[in-house]
Amino acid sequence: MASVETSPSRPYHLVVFGASGFTGQFVVEEVARTVSEGPGGSLKWAIAGRSRQKLDTVLEQAATVLSKPELRTEVDVIIADVGEPDSLAAMCKQAVIVLNCVGPYRFFGEPVVKACVENGAHHIDISGEPQFLEGMQLNYNSQAAEKGVYVVGSCGFDSIPADMGVLYTREQFKGTLTAVESFLTVGSGPEGGCIHDGTWQSAIYGFSDSQKLRSLRRKFNHAPLATVGSKLRRRGAMFFSNEIQQYAVPFMGSDPSVVKRTQRFLVEEHEESPVQYGAYAGIGGLGNIIKLMFAGMMFWFFVKFSFGRNLLIKYPEFFSFGLFSKAGPTRKQMEGSSFQISFHGEGYAEEQDPAQGRPNAKIRTLVQGPECGYVATPIAMVQAALTMLTESASLPKKGGVYTPGAVFSKTTLINRLNKHGIQFSVV
Repeated sequence: MASVETSPSRPYHLVVFGASGFTGQFVVEEVARTVSEGPGGSLKWAIAGRSRQKLDTVLEQAATVLSKPELRTEVDVIIADVGEPDSLAAMCKQAVIVLNCVGPYRFFGEPVVKACVENGAHHIDISGEPQFLEGMQLNYNSQAAEKGVYVVGSCGFDSIPADMGVLYTREQFKGTLTAVESFLTVGSGPEGGCIHDGTWQSAIYGFSDSQKLRSLRRKFNHAPLATVGSKLRRRGAMFFSNEIQQYAVPFMGSDPSVVKRTQRFLVEEHEESPVQYGAYAGIGGLGNIIKLMFAGMMFWFFVKFSFGRNLLIKYPEFFSFGLFSKAGPTRKQMEGSSFQISFHGEGYAEEQDPAQGRPNAKIRTLVQGPECGYVATPIAMVQAALTMLTESASLPKKGGVYTPGAVFSKTTLINRLNKHGIQFSVV
């Protein structure tokens, strides 16, 4: 690992902010695991959050899980609170990159982005909230560019596998790739699986606020992206997918919005032709459909009213049929879980003119990896940070607010992910 110099004014390459949160604790373990791969602890890092006691507990836990007693003394602790701008500024001044794990980002994200931009630290987060991600681009892109700061959102399971997966599919395709559909399937072991309710809360606030996202998008004043080849047709709200041989629904996360922003960047900055994209998730057989329809109807009804939102937040397990829980998954459940996204692309073979006739070539690729929320997300986040530290020459020339695909398209991020258990392959 080529080492980026820290300096007396910035003693840490990485600071994990929100280290004692549910996802933060696993990011801490992943940094600790990965640092040891480099030459003799060449990476200097610290953890940050509001409570000294909780942060010490997280270090203690990581030291035990990884059998690394030295973590207790080697990793520094910084006290910083989203509600105290001075503490955030002090934290950001000490870091080359801040790994921000404090969500829901719509409530707690902006002060951290602001502190990073103003104090010259790069910012990486794992938000899957389009309103936050696009709001940061609107409000901080030019200021970040002036300061040479990279603000890169959605660097977890949302949306590195999808965004880099589309770029990988295009790279492997011989000719002009015009459209890609992705299908996510999730596997769980004998212990089952669930998702921590932080994600559930983000979804509740996202749906109840969808009006705001639409008005935010109007402010960008973007012209629609050109369509090369035939227009990708939108599938129904629920359909049987021949691609994955099960029922599927549109994917509700940030992937479509992130991929579209990346494609826009590549068109505007590199004059590449845009790829249309549709994202779907497999839901299995008929029993799951019935559950999903019930949960969906309750969700849509309750999310419209504040008393309903409070009920959804208070009883996530009841309203999601056990899919979301306040405790989050156990380590046993995580070990048994995995994800797979298959990408089905079409386009024009090398000798064919995209302006003529229908697409005549297809490609299928896969991105697969471990449990998505708390194993794959920390891997993606940490590899994104290491790529940024060691491959600065391959990043866009100026700072700004970027998607993962926009900032990492010319780097070795995909190779790094392959080595750490998130595998990209052509079928």
